[in-house]
Amino acid sequence: MSGLLSVFLHLFLLCKLAAPVTFRHRRYDDLYVLEFSDYPGIHEPLEPEVKYVGNMHGNEVLGRELLLQLSEFLCEEFRSANPRILRLVQDTRIHIMPSMNPDGYEVAAAQGPDASGYLVGRNNANGVDLNRNFPDLNTYIYYNEKYGGPNHHLPLPDNWKSQVEPETRAVIQWIRSLNFVLSANLHGGAVVANYPYDKSLEHRFRGFRRTANTPTPDDKLFQKLAKVYSYAHGWMHHGWNCGDYFPDGITNGASWYSLSKGMQDFNYLHTNCFEITLELSCDKFPRQEELQREWLGNREALIQFLEQVHQGIKGMVLDENNNYLPKAVISVSGINHDVTSGDHGDYFRLLLPGTYTVTATAPGFDPKTVTVTVGPGEPKRVDFQLKRSIPQVTESPAQHLEADSYQSKYSPG
Repeated sequence: MSGLLSVFLHLFLLCKLAAPVTFRHRRYDDLYVLEFSDYPGIHEPLEPEVKYVGNMHGNEVLGRELLLQLSEFLCEEFRSANPRILRLVQDTRIHIMPSMNPDGYEVAAAQGPDASGYLVGRNNANGVDLNRNFPDLNTYIYYNEKYGGPNHHLPLPDNWKSQVEPETRAVIQWIRSLNFVLSANLHGGAVVANYPYDKSLEHRFRGFRRTANTPTPDDKLFQKLAKVYSYAHGWMHHGWNCGDYFPDGITNGASWYSLSKGMQDFNYLHTNCFEITLELSCDKFPRQEELQREWLGNREALIQFLEQVHQGIKGMVLDENNNYLPKAVISVSGINHDVTSGDHGDYFRLLLPGTYTVTATAPGFDPKTVTVTVGPGEPKRVDFQLKRSIPQVTESPAQHLEADSYQSKYSPG
């Protein structure tokens, strides 16, 4: 691999370079990220960060091409002043990584779509499956569920960098550098929207895979996110695809098959990001002439999923002097999964419509709790201004006796 640079191409530059829409397979050597924003290169407070990652398995190529087509589409529609796309780009910072595994793609592309090697090019140049290469945080959460402990923002092992591949390390560093709120990674080999958890509580049973529905505390929200994509897709929601049947075109990952060290569970357990996995085609490497049909089947779903980042609640966490409070914890009563504020003091908490009790806490400050009703439209703005805690002074026994003596001496009667 010639490099592991995460290259941010600003919207205005990308739009200038956008060529007429063409449906073909394209090649790139590095890990590139395209950024779409009205203020590229910076985080605007209260503007959520969302990402798409494609081609994690090098031989599953449709997601890669769809994301490149999506990039062209966003540019062309922005330039044409499409109100929907204008609003999306102005209110959202969108990041698109077309390929996480360019080395695997080159191997798969060399054999072509007609070859019989179903797994050729799946892994990276070192022969490693990148979707089984992230730190295994599920083990810790299942231990915490049994013995007590958090299931959010779990720390990484001290030696995590030496345990993962260069591509995985680059992606982890990228997602830790930005306060992502929503994400999807694009795969192939089935047609279904897959949501966490991917790993079941008992991953193996007597040497065989064991499947069991393993929901997160945000299970209903994840189901809704998956259904948004499935029902906006041309045929995913029908359920019958590739010889499989998934009601509504969605599935809990672990109930389909359990896998360890996957990327979507890592996002949920280590960051503020809610990620799902999109399986988009029965054929892992569809023929070039099939790409236009696939694009038309996925275009609306790709846009609608991006728009889902604008729901729930969001706001600022500040101190008494209006200074940002980063890493403040936002807890929702009844949902055992917290999010934190970013470096600019802003936070985003995806929620379904309903009434919630929300608490903001930060070390050295008194917590603050509010009740908020979330509607089906735009996110509800809920700001928190926290007061610094006043240390409690505990009287010594001698001070207590001295105070009693003073009151007795000067009390009337």
